[in-house]
Amino acid sequence: MIENHTLTKYTAAFVDELVRSGTRHAVISPGSRSTPLALLMAEHPGLKIWLQVDERSAAFFALGIAKSKNEPVAIVCTSGTAAANYYPAVIEAKLSRIPLVVLTADRPHELRDSGAPQTIDQVRLFGTYPKWFVDMALPEESDDLLRYSRITASRAVSTAIATPAGPVHLNLPFREPLLPDLSLPTLWEGGREAGKSYTAVISGSRTCSDDDLQSLAKEITSNQKGLIICGPVNEGASFASELVKLSEKLQFPILADPLSQLRTGPHKKDTIIDTYDAFLRVTAFTSRFEPDVIIRFGAMPVSKALLLYIKNNPTCRQILIDDGAGWRDPTLTASDLIYVSPFDFCSRMSSFVKGQNKEAKKWLKTWQDVNSMSKEAIHQAAVHDKMNEGQAMLEAVSMLPDKASIFVGNSMPIRDLDTFLFNQSKQIRTFANRGANGIDGVVSTALGASLHSEPLVLVIGDLSFFHDLNGLLPAKLYSLNATIIVVNNDGGGIFSFLPQAEHKSKHFEQLFGTPIGLHFKHVVEMYGGTFVRATDWNGFRNVYEDSLKTNGLNVIEIVTNRSENVRLHKQIWNQVERTVQAKLFGEKK
Repeated sequence: MIENHTLTKYTAAFVDELVRSGTRHAVISPGSRSTPLALLMAEHPGLKIWLQVDERSAAFFALGIAKSKNEPVAIVCTSGTAAANYYPAVIEAKLSRIPLVVLTADRPHELRDSGAPQTIDQVRLFGTYPKWFVDMALPEESDDLLRYSRITASRAVSTAIATPAGPVHLNLPFREPLLPDLSLPTLWEGGREAGKSYTAVISGSRTCSDDDLQSLAKEITSNQKGLIICGPVNEGASFASELVKLSEKLQFPILADPLSQLRTGPHKKDTIIDTYDAFLRVTAFTSRFEPDVIIRFGAMPVSKALLLYIKNNPTCRQILIDDGAGWRDPTLTASDLIYVSPFDFCSRMSSFVKGQNKEAKKWLKTWQDVNSMSKEAIHQAAVHDKMNEGQAMLEAVSMLPDKASIFVGNSMPIRDLDTFLFNQSKQIRTFANRGANGIDGVVSTALGASLHSEPLVLVIGDLSFFHDLNGLLPAKLYSLNATIIVVNNDGGGIFSFLPQAEHKSKHFEQLFGTPIGLHFKHVVEMYGGTFVRATDWNGFRNVYEDSLKTNGLNVIEIVTNRSENVRLHKQIWNQVERTVQAKLFGEKK
C-alpha cells in the first residue's frame, strides 16, 4: 500500500463531504502540516478557496463570508501557534452565532509533548467556545475510517449551522509524507456511494403549543404599556413584516437596534422607533413612561441608554424570545425565556391577539411623537461645518444606494449608526462584530462580507483600522470592492465619553487616548487601494459618491477631534432633551 494513497483517500473523503454538506468557501493560511487539506481543497471543484497569510485576519475574513452569506465557511491552518491566532474569531463566531468550521492541522500523537518543532497542545485549544470538538484519528484507508472521515465532516457542518449557529473545531493530525496524490481517478469517491451527502441531517425550529401562546397573549394584552425590543437577529425580511403586524395588534412600539435589519426595507415602519437611544437619556420621559411588559428578540441592543432603562424597571415583565435556547439577559431582569422561533412566535401570537384598548393606542402614539420630535432635533444639532464623526455617519448612510451594505466598527461607529440610521424604504444591510464587541478583525470581517454584499461601506476608527491592516490583503489579491471610511481622531475616542475622561490625569492620553499619529496613505497604496483625505463635506460627498461607483479598495479618511466629538454628541442629546421636555411636557430645561 502506498502511504500517500491512504492520506489522499482519507483527506479527500473529508473534504468532499464538507462540500456535500454545504461548505462552499474555505479560507486557507499557508503552512506545511496542513498541506493535505490545502491541496485537496484547492482541487475540489465545488469549493472556492481564499488565501490569507495572517491567521487572525483569515479567521475574521471567513467570519465575514459566513455572516453575509449565512452559510458555513471553513478555515484551515498549519500546526502550532498558527491555530492560536484563530481564537478571537472563534470567540466572535460563538457569541454572534456564526457557523465556522475550524480545521487545524497537527503533528501525529507520538510527536506531541516531545519537543517537536511547531507543536503545541491543540486539543480543545479554544476552550468552551466551539460547539463541538474532535481530535480526529490519523488517516487510514479502511472502509470504516473512510466512513468515519465523511461522517465527522458531515456532523461538523450540521453542528455549525444548527440553531444556534456557531464554530466547531476539528484537529487533524497528519504524518509525513504530506503530499496527496491528486491523480487518483476516484479521488472523491472514497467511503461513499453515488448520491448526496453521506449522512443527511434535517433539523427544525423550536415551537410551543397553542395553549401556551394563547395564555401568554391574554396576559400580554392585559397590559397597556408594552414595548417590543429587537436586537440583532437573523430571521430575514418575512420576520420584519410579522413583527410589525404583531406590534400593530398589540399597539406596542418596536425599539429596533440598527443591526436588527428593521429600520430599512420595504416593510411598514409606523411602529418602529429609531431614536430611542437619544430620548431615553431624558429623565423627564423615562420617569413618566415606565413599561408594564417587554417582549425582546435577539441579542441585547447596543444602546446603553436602553440597557439602563430596562434595568431601572426591574418589576416590568420581560419576555425573551430565543430559538437558540440562550440566556442573553445582561440586565438580569428577564422574567420569561421562551425558546421558540421568533418568526413562529410573531405569526402565531398575532392570531391570538384580538386588539388593544385606547390606553395602549395612546401609549404607542406618545412613543411615535417623541420619536419624531427627537429625529428633528438630531438633524438640527448634527450638521456642522467642521468634520465630525456623527455627521460622517449621517452622510455615509444617507448616500448609500438601495441594496447596499454598511459595516461599522465598534466603539463610536456602531453608536453613531444607532443614532443616525433612520427608518427608510431602501434595503440597507447592516453589519458589525457585536458578539464580543472587539476592535480586532473588523477590516477582515467587512471584506469577507463584501463578497456577497456589494456595494459595501466600512466605517471604522483609526485604532481599529490599524489593528487589522493585514486584513487588507484579500482586497489586493482578489480585487475586492469596498469603500472604507476611516474616522481618524488619533486615538480611542470612546474613552472620552467614559468617567476616566472627566478626571484626566497625566496618564489619560498615554493609557486611554492612545494617540498613534499614523498616516495611512502609504499602507493603503501598498495593498493596491486608493487613499483620499477629505477636508470638507463637499469634498467628502464627491469622493464618497465616486467610490461607490468605482471598483477596488477605496479608503477615505476624515480627521476629527476627540474632545470636539464629545461636545457635539452632548449637544445632540441636550437638543433632544430640550425638545422633548418643551413639546411633550411644556417644560424648559
